[in-house]
Amino acid sequence: MSLEIYKRIADFGKKLSGLDHIEEALPTISEEAKAIVNAERCSIFMVDREGEMLWTKLSDGIGRIAIGIDSGIVGDTVQKKAAQLVNTPYEDSRFLAKIDEKSGFVTRNILAIPIFSSRQEVIGVIQLLNKYHGDFDEKDEGIMSFFANYISGTLELALLMEKK
Repeated sequence: MSLEIYKRIADFGKKLSGLDHIEEALPTISEEAKAIVNAERCSIFMVDREGEMLWTKLSDGIGRIAIGIDSGIVGDTVQKKAAQLVNTPYEDSRFLAKIDEKSGFVTRNILAIPIFSSRQEVIGVIQLLNKYHGDFDEKDEGIMSFFANYISGTLELALLMEKK
């Protein structure tokens, strides 16, 4: 991985620390994640353990999404506490094709990265769709795992502030 990407993530972290509301943080994180791995769309799903749901405040192009905590590739990312790299989503039984059908979007490939709290619980998932050139690979997974670790403190803090 190039040093420039790590520097970019570090600079982004400084910018992010100035945002204290999740409504501000999520779109900013989403835009940066797309730019880093050259993806068409990015959704950040937050985990609601009490409601057993995964939800997005906004999802590129289709507004809010709410699904069961164990639904789809994102749900599998939460359950397994591990990244999911899916370059043939329509052949994957976990893929929720109905979301594409509803939005008219066609998903070519998916990279889903867990976001861990300071207690190593999954508090969210960064889901990237449709890499512009080719498929997602282990390099993208490594970069986005680093990115997820970098932003996790900000997200955890924003979630705590919202509960107050």
